[in-house]
Amino acid sequence: MNLQDLNELDFSNIGIWPMPVKIVLVLIACVLVAVAGFYLDTESQLKRLETVEKKEMKLRKDFEIKQGKAANLETYRKQLEEMKQSFGTMLRQLPNKTEVAELLVDVSQTGLASGLEFELFKPQAEVPREFYAELPIQLKVTGEYHEFGNFISGLAALPRIVTIHNVNITEQKKGAKSDKSGLLLEATAKTYRYLDEEESQ
Repeated sequence: MNLQDLNELDFSNIGIWPMPVKIVLVLIACVLVAVAGFYLDTESQLKRLETVEKKEMKLRKDFEIKQGKAANLETYRKQLEEMKQSFGTMLRQLPNKTEVAELLVDVSQTGLASGLEFELFKPQAEVPREFYAELPIQLKVTGEYHEFGNFISGLAALPRIVTIHNVNITEQKKGAKSDKSGLLLEATAKTYRYLDEEESQ
């Protein structure tokens, strides 16, 4: 079969075409049907499959995370209980209204017991926060370096929370306000008070 035979093919009567031409025509038709089927049906299914596979991977990761949490649920509950107890202990270290005066006395007694001389012990106005109030106390005390250390250690040992801020230590010359030389410590001691439910609203 040559090119001229192909030009003489009668398209109105395909049945009389030679067998090799019929086979090629059938193969072309099959390829066209396969390509059309792929673009019209299979491609959208593959896209849907890809989407579903991604969703499956995400769900698997979510499942693994939740399974890990579920496996550790008892541990998380114990940690939560420990945190509640720890928070309760910390709240008990915050004095209520009636204990504030007592705490101020404890701070001043700690300074005196450390051998310090108070030049200024001035409680400031309360500063309310979310569930507690800060009670700043302006301090000026004179003494020696080790006495300051004992004072700070004594404050840390109090059953209530007391913190020291804005510490400034300078040399104190004999004669100005004191008859002995040493160091002058200026600082703000802050203690904290738990706010009642009515106060925190």
